[in-house]
Amino acid sequence: MSDTSTNPDVIDTVGDATYRVTANELRQFVERIERLDAEKKDLAEQQKEVMAEAKSRGYDTKVLRKVIALRKRDKDDIAEEEAVMEMYKEALGM
Repeated sequence: MSDTSTNPDVIDTVGDATYRVTANELRQFVERIERLDAEKKDLAEQQKEVMAEAKSRGYDTKVLRKVIALRKRDKDDIAEEEAVMEMYKEALGM
């Protein structure tokens, strides 16, 4: 007897192989992803608020974002990029 007749939460799908999908487990994955999306949205809103506060205190938020991005990078990568930038600027007479 098939599991679908005894357990309504199990769905059998036949293709190249048989897959058993538990509706409850699938629902749990979907709900976890939805919660994470909501948390991500909340965090993005909090970041906007912090940036707005920094801006209201006179900080340049464009530069602040660049500083944050730089802090995430490896110091050697930054130094290499800055050296190449200087070389290009010199070549252009800047």
